[in-house]
Amino acid sequence: MAKDSVRHLAAVLAAAALVAVARGGNSNNNNNNNPLTTDSDCQCYKTNGTAASYFSHHRFFDFGSLHRYVNVTKPIDDFRANAEAPPTSSYFLRPEFADTWDIQRWDNTELMALNDETINDATIKMVNSPNNIYIEHDDDDDDDDDGQATHLTLRTVRHAAGFQSAAEIESLSKGFRYLSVRMRARTRGARGAVTAMFTYRDPPPGQGQGPDDDYVAQTQEADLEILTREDEPPTRVQYTNQPSWDEAGDIPEATRNVTLPRGRRWTDWVDYRMDWTPGSSTWYVDGQPAARITFQAPRDPLQVIFNAWSDGGTWSGRMPVGAEAFLQIKWIEIVYNTTDKHPGSSGGGGKAKEEEDAEPEAGCRKVCSIDETSRIGTPVLLSAGTSAVAVSALPWLSALLTVCACFMLC
Repeated sequence: MAKDSVRHLAAVLAAAALVAVARGGNSNNNNNNNPLTTDSDCQCYKTNGTAASYFSHHRFFDFGSLHRYVNVTKPIDDFRANAEAPPTSSYFLRPEFADTWDIQRWDNTELMALNDETINDATIKMVNSPNNIYIEHDDDDDDDDDGQATHLTLRTVRHAAGFQSAAEIESLSKGFRYLSVRMRARTRGARGAVTAMFTYRDPPPGQGQGPDDDYVAQTQEADLEILTREDEPPTRVQYTNQPSWDEAGDIPEATRNVTLPRGRRWTDWVDYRMDWTPGSSTWYVDGQPAARITFQAPRDPLQVIFNAWSDGGTWSGRMPVGAEAFLQIKWIEIVYNTTDKHPGSSGGGGKAKEEEDAEPEAGCRKVCSIDETSRIGTPVLLSAGTSAVAVSALPWLSALLTVCACFMLC
């Protein structure tokens, strides 16, 4: 073969090899060309934000096309009947909901009976009711779907009979250990209510139960709360790593009261996100960082909760009799690690590892993202193991480039 031909071939091979490395090494590109995929093809999920984090499992709950389950129920004016009410539609009995979420029926009468304002300063009896959780159509004035879609509603009502009914769903799992939880939601209705998305862990067994135990200090909780009370403008959101107060008063390091960006109000549809990672809680609004708190960040496995409530206390304020307030949710999405031994169809290949999920990036070759996707709820594949292939190819590539250089320079 002529020397010029050999040099040309060597140059082509070298260029091709460099392109292969560039492509193989670019496992985290954000060029929106990543292919849509399914959870079964993802070994871990990488999030964007102030710092990249890796999670092993993914769940998405879409309430936007549930027309057959629409049923806006009337409030029930009896305290006990609220707790005993059945689900408002069969959707809440279906595995896609019931295998993850538990509709609450508890009330605050025992807490009020303690007459201890350091635990609870409620002035109104409150009961959680399945009757206050339902699917409804969007209003005609919605700017994104012209009323053709549906959403999940959590309602709280002040009853003339002298009590408040509320709504709460809790994750069945108490084994979430670090997560990124998101919702597209809005809050509407009367003053004097609280709507929230938060993580929670009860005090350990045997603690916080006696008169000398500090119940509040044993609680681990990270909150996103919207307060509709009169002194809170509809442009602000509260973020907190609980507890936010102690015997000395408020704890400034524990909480932030933040204005929503670009003139947004909590009556608008907004994408809310909370990332719990080791040592911090970070909140985002429409993809933009909103607050980060490292003080007393949760440490141990916990559960995820959504609610709408009021009890006439200092925090919620007092709703007018007959008034209602609503947390309306289009979708909920979570990527997470878990200490559960049987996470079921949680995504990420359905792994059933205990504790090992704390660092899922170790050994993860198929890396996915829910942030770079063009379709909410559907992950994209960032890397299908090509990085590992590229690394393993470096020895032969180095030899090839050496040979190419020799041919071109000789």
